[in-house]
Amino acid sequence: MSKPCHAPVLIATLAFAASVQGAPPAHDHEHHDHKTNAPAPAADAQSVRWTADADLRKGMADVHAALDDLRHHEMGHMPANMAAERAGKIEDAVAYIITRCKLPADADAALHKIIIPLQSAAQRLKKDPADMAAIAAMRDAVADYPRQFDDPLWSSAASD
Repeated sequence: MSKPCHAPVLIATLAFAASVQGAPPAHDHEHHDHKTNAPAPAADAQSVRWTADADLRKGMADVHAALDDLRHHEMGHMPANMAAERAGKIEDAVAYIITRCKLPADADAALHKIIIPLQSAAQRLKKDPADMAAIAAMRDAVADYPRQFDDPLWSSAASD
């Protein structure tokens, strides 16, 4: 039997993750009201790629766009206030994903390992736009997304 998604609990978890730099929080909440979205096996028998639903694809497309924009900041072509704004867009995208989560439990757990450090790094950049390591941390956080989720935008971007 499914239970409703507990977005407030996850948001509190994300806030905790931001306060504990580098240490992802334990997941002791249940958050599994998810469609019966059966995992699809990937070409590699040791890994599984889950189908990204429309809401996850939209949220991650927003993350992708903001991370692309932040390349300009890394090269010194974007002012600090715009970099902080892009970090805010990433925070908004993660909140969008959290409030609309509809994934099976295993996919949900894999997604949490991506979005919690992503959110934490976005918060760091928003507070200190000069913290270029925060941008690298965001890219590291999303690196597994195209390997774990079937999302055409990210799958094609990963092969570039």
